[in-house]
Amino acid sequence: MSNHSELWKGQKWKKLRQNLFRLQRRVYKAVQAGDLRKARSLQKLILKSRAAQLLAVRQVTQLNKGKKTAGIDGKSSLNYRERMELAEELNHYGQDWKHSGLREIPIPKKNGKTRILKVPTIADRAWQCLAKFALEPAHEAMFSADSYGFRTGRCAQDVQKRLQLQLRSGCNGAKKRIIELDIKKCFDRIAHSSIMDRLLAPACLKQGIFRCLKAGINPEFPEQGTPQGGVVSPLLANVALNGIENIHTSLRYADDMVFILKPKDNAGKILQKVKDFLAERGMEISEEKTKLTKATDGFDFLGWRFRVRKDGKFSCIPSEENHRNIRQKIKAVVNNSNYGAKVKAKKLAPIVRGWRNYHSSCDMSSSRDSLWFMAYTANRKFRKEKKINRYQANELCKKAFPKVGYKQNQHVNVKGTKSPYDGDLVYWSRRNSRLYSDATSEALKRQNHSCGHCGLKFLEDESVHLHHIDGNHDNWKTKNLLAVHQSCHQQIHWSTPCMRGYLGAT
Repeated sequence: MSNHSELWKGQKWKKLRQNLFRLQRRVYKAVQAGDLRKARSLQKLILKSRAAQLLAVRQVTQLNKGKKTAGIDGKSSLNYRERMELAEELNHYGQDWKHSGLREIPIPKKNGKTRILKVPTIADRAWQCLAKFALEPAHEAMFSADSYGFRTGRCAQDVQKRLQLQLRSGCNGAKKRIIELDIKKCFDRIAHSSIMDRLLAPACLKQGIFRCLKAGINPEFPEQGTPQGGVVSPLLANVALNGIENIHTSLRYADDMVFILKPKDNAGKILQKVKDFLAERGMEISEEKTKLTKATDGFDFLGWRFRVRKDGKFSCIPSEENHRNIRQKIKAVVNNSNYGAKVKAKKLAPIVRGWRNYHSSCDMSSSRDSLWFMAYTANRKFRKEKKINRYQANELCKKAFPKVGYKQNQHVNVKGTKSPYDGDLVYWSRRNSRLYSDATSEALKRQNHSCGHCGLKFLEDESVHLHHIDGNHDNWKTKNLLAVHQSCHQQIHWSTPCMRGYLGAT
């Protein structure tokens, strides 16, 4: 085991990432130039690439949030020997991969119904990740600029900014209407043929994707559906839905979509075109949830409440449902009797910080959105503990509810159809650095938006971690903080001689 451990940890991950990115950039440029034959040839190279195989295994076993979720085989994690064996398996069978069955996990929905999450095995997830490495750059070159969901380099805040630009007073937003489109069981009803016909890939990769689709079919609809829970499923959904944005001025985030109508636009004709588009792909709109709304009446989208006020000014605040969800999360921690006040504060901080970061481009001036009452309730709970006085409770509340600055409509939108695969690393690293705040943002600026460990620019493929150089997580001095990739952070904490030398040098 120790040999495999050293072999895995000793991989030159920086070099591997550079090699993979070089191939992906070539695929992207080949598709842009219209040389599809060359693109397919390069995709085959990615499937055979040792760098891509190792990085795919690392992604699903080490970095992904669902890395501990078991598939139908019951394996929830892989040791170093199994990781190396899986990489070898991808090397031998990557171009003729056969999928195992899927583990079905029922997930309760808001309306009381359940959604079935179909989870592949770790090995299948690794192959899907490898396939995604090959497919994503090719399709990024073809995707619409108005599509934002599950796309590298793009986020929900881009949609928020685009809506602000469309509904501001200078664009006569008060007279516009919004079609809130809801696609009925989108992932369960996508026709396999609509994906396969539009997939840009060599034959061996297409065959693997087809097997992936067939592994998660519903017996009632054998020719439809892409399994939710698969690594490649969101990309396949984007492939099938690409082009719906061209019907009319619209913004799409995965299967959530809004159409923006001017006073003279015919909503009925637009909806009919949408229905025809979806019917070709085996889908249909939900008549109950699809609504036509005046911009002045307001509408909910992606956790925000958008509205054009009577004076013509654009307004964006967290939606009522989104606010209800954050209150429930905070209450679950505050009312948990298994935690002490200090543990509660530690668990609350990332929840509150994440919520406030997501809404940092909104108007957060109201007492509701400042979470004042939730902080007050937490303070009262903290003070009930015997060893916590009011001063300590106040300090814990400051830690539990960290302040995050907000500025309305501050987000800078992504430029047109730009993609991280275009090779403009400076633009993308600086853009992604804006998604972070406070100490992380300062560290990124200080390091010129490069990882403090490997030196590579930060892209959206990995989250940014703050490393405390002296190991003391209470020491937040500037000299003690280093912005690094998530994987680099793991490498730093591996107890290998080279890492100890690195820490000493730092």
